[in-house]
Amino acid sequence: MSTVQQETLAGSKSAGNIWVKRAWPWLACLVIALLAPTVLSSGHDIHMLSSMAIMMVFALAYNMLLGNTGLLSFGHAVYFGFGAYIAMHALRWSNNAVLDGTGYGVPIELIPLVGGLAGLFFGIIFGSFSTKKAGVVFAMISLGVVGLVEASSLAFTGFFGGEAGLFGDREDVNSLLGIEYGRSLTVYYLMVFWLFVCALLMFLLRKTPLGWMANAVRDNPERAQFVGYNTTTVRFMQFSLSAFFAGVAGGMFVLVEEIVTDEAIGFLLSGEVLLAAYIGGIGFFFGPIVGAALVVYLESNLSSISDAWLLYFGILFITVVMFAPMGIVGIIYQQWFNFRSGGWKGTIPARLYCTVTALIGLLGFICIVEMAYHYLRSWNPSAPMTLFVTTVDTTTALPWLVSVAILLVGLGLMLFHARPMLRRAVEAAGGNK
Repeated sequence: MSTVQQETLAGSKSAGNIWVKRAWPWLACLVIALLAPTVLSSGHDIHMLSSMAIMMVFALAYNMLLGNTGLLSFGHAVYFGFGAYIAMHALRWSNNAVLDGTGYGVPIELIPLVGGLAGLFFGIIFGSFSTKKAGVVFAMISLGVVGLVEASSLAFTGFFGGEAGLFGDREDVNSLLGIEYGRSLTVYYLMVFWLFVCALLMFLLRKTPLGWMANAVRDNPERAQFVGYNTTTVRFMQFSLSAFFAGVAGGMFVLVEEIVTDEAIGFLLSGEVLLAAYIGGIGFFFGPIVGAALVVYLESNLSSISDAWLLYFGILFITVVMFAPMGIVGIIYQQWFNFRSGGWKGTIPARLYCTVTALIGLLGFICIVEMAYHYLRSWNPSAPMTLFVTTVDTTTALPWLVSVAILLVGLGLMLFHARPMLRRAVEAAGGNK
């Protein structure tokens, strides 16, 4: 074999390895999404998985602003909500067309696209003036927009349906593929399809000149403007495209819930998507996906276990902002890189010890919070409450003393024994953390 042939073969193998490295996370996610209903097969779980897919699209769309362009929005639910409302009107129109026998209407598979076009339309309207500024000014404008739209949703009842919202029926709609979407499992696979289509488009968008310009505007807008980029145009284009994908998520929401109310267009959902994107890691493409899955899982399951689930959400967000600004995916990436480079050599026992002490402190904190909620909010505080594997009386001192002791022991061991031990082990291993 000649030298040229050997170099060509080596180059093709290298290109093949690159494509494998780029494709395997997508293939792994696809396999997990397709097989998840076999493990989580109850009706509640299927609905939760569909909600995860919706929030993943919404969080990725939001990350186009915050992570890629550096625009902090407190009102991105506006475009999710407008997409949901327009998609609901399209669904209701399709329902009437089927009942009348006219045969018109939007196929159910394209309802999310209708929501995306609605989000794009309103994104262009509001983005035309809000993206002229960045930073705090943009954040305040987004806050004002969401307040305006949420108030309007209760005033214009003909479009928004008032407090009761709007209802639709996904079963009485024509299908391009002749599929009946009465079962929640069938709807879930439709959500998976739209999730991967939107995720792939947003991923490819990051690799375009617009995506690179958005990063430049995020990192140094003055320098980007100096070399010839129009920062306002870049922000406007990113904002409009982000609104489009947020609208797609709103259209997906309509097909899953078959109802849309003013909650889909207000402050709470805007905060929830911010929470999902930041906890997962705004610096990584798969960060919002992980954060969305975690937020929806905790919201669906933790809310049925504890009345203090919103408090836990807030503490989790504060902890990530203060101690792990790279998010969950950032922590995993950093530790995996350190593990591959030998940074964990000789430090695994110290890391496990530090983790155990932190969990002990967390256990004590959870016990205090749960007992406080029971004591302050229960109509009968003296009634016994189940706390993990035991029953306690919150009106006596013993459970409080034990919980405080567990908290102090865990935090004390972590701060004054486990962390110094881990620091010495890391220094002995060469300084990698």
